[in-house]
Amino acid sequence: MPDLWLPGAERHPLGDTAPTDTQYAPRVIWHITWDKNASAARPADLVPFDRLVAYFTGAGRSSAPHILWDPFTGRVAQFYPANSRSKSVVDRAGGTRTNRTGRVCLQVEILFFPHCRVNGKTYATVRDTPVKGLDKILAWVRSWGVPDGWPMGSPSWSANRSEEVWETRGGHYGHSQTPENTHTDPGPMPKWPAGGSPAPKPGPPRFPGRAAFGPGKSNSSILLLGQQLVRRGYGKHYRVGPSRDWGEADRRNVQDFQRAQGWSGTGADGLPGPETWRRLFS
Repeated sequence: MPDLWLPGAERHPLGDTAPTDTQYAPRVIWHITWDKNASAARPADLVPFDRLVAYFTGAGRSSAPHILWDPFTGRVAQFYPANSRSKSVVDRAGGTRTNRTGRVCLQVEILFFPHCRVNGKTYATVRDTPVKGLDKILAWVRSWGVPDGWPMGSPSWSANRSEEVWETRGGHYGHSQTPENTHTDPGPMPKWPAGGSPAPKPGPPRFPGRAAFGPGKSNSSILLLGQQLVRRGYGKHYRVGPSRDWGEADRRNVQDFQRAQGWSGTGADGLPGPETWRRLFS
């Protein structure tokens, strides 16, 4: 098993761990701390690293990431183990749980804001910084199966969000590319091998097992199933759209899909098995 804690990182465990939704592909979400509003005409000194550590272990623990990284010194602090969710993105009820989406959903806060000043020099984007220690972070996230590419393209200062891409592809995402959120960070990022190019599209998400579906069940796999049924044109029985709660509309929509495969009898009972899942997500 890969390391739960980035080797060499300072450890500040917050203890408030929770599992991720492992049927989705692994990913990283990149942020900048954006502690000050500066400009090319009026740059400002970078905020000290220890001040951010104190914030994420104190008043800001409700928005703490996995990793805080200083690209100027390579210093790294970690607050959550890799197999837990962290809390740096908005996570609205009823949709994909954006803090939990993936076998891992690693969040990195970069100590940076546009036009920050370090040792007398001003830096407009993360791409302009020395990016010390980035290689160690990338090696660690790769060990967790995260592909190198950016499924929605390399970040800019503009938002670019797609719920479908988010649900079906692993890799690197900016806060600006995360559904249900409004921030536009981290801005232009440094390039690494395959950086800026889409990650290969993975196979179907892992089948969660038959026990995930049926009357009384409520989980993210039911939501993922319903969303895919709608995309494939088998959502006519939904009145308001799919949700995390299993209902008769889910069963009837699955049954329509199964019958379209030429199945009947117990093969078209409306409860997804491994082959239904594989064909639906192919």
